[in-house]
Amino acid sequence: MTAIRAVVTDIEGTTTPLAFVHEVLFPYARKRLRQFVKEHEDNRQVAAALAEARELGGIGEADADGTADLLLSWMDEDRKAGPLKLLQGLIWRQGYEEGALKGEIYEDAAALLEQWHERGLRLFVYSSGSEEAQRLIFGRSNRGDLGKLFEGFFDTRIGAKIEAASYEAIVREVGLPAAEMLFLSDHAGEVAAARGAGMKAVRIDRDLAHDMWKEEKEAPVAGSFLSVEANIFSAE
Repeated sequence: MTAIRAVVTDIEGTTTPLAFVHEVLFPYARKRLRQFVKEHEDNRQVAAALAEARELGGIGEADADGTADLLLSWMDEDRKAGPLKLLQGLIWRQGYEEGALKGEIYEDAAALLEQWHERGLRLFVYSSGSEEAQRLIFGRSNRGDLGKLFEGFFDTRIGAKIEAASYEAIVREVGLPAAEMLFLSDHAGEVAAARGAGMKAVRIDRDLAHDMWKEEKEAPVAGSFLSVEANIFSAE
């Protein structure tokens, strides 16, 4: 059996409850987006994101309010647009820095990520949230600073999460054989794409008991990171 030397993890539903993302982070950004855009539209990074949003939305002459309307509509559609993700990340950064937000990480995920790091495994994140948002959720979490455990953070700039080519690009970036890399996600399509790129992959199902492990045709399913440890790493 090929030994795993790197773990790439998703966030939403995998290390972090879906509710934190959908009931805390998204409403926080939505409530503040319009005012944030107005207050920071002269900031170079914000201005570039707004210009990109107007181009993508075909509203090149829109003002700050019009652009905010577009961005809010994208939030309603859960559209994975780069400029929206960047602006959300900036708003969340402000919230984390002010102490209004703290990333929520499952206890088992935090414990095993710490253990894997101590054992010398290389750790990475791949999420549809921006790199900025990823660093914040782990770096300012309810389990302390977990951001320091990770060697790298990948977002959708490297490709869509349900396309094997995205995982092939991550493999090239990491510089290890795909078979020595493990991807963890709650999304079956993402797991299938990672396997299509030659990576090992496990689907996390938080509705299962923590110690549950199921061998399914598409990919193994684990109830938690504890089950991944017991069935992947303890078996090596």
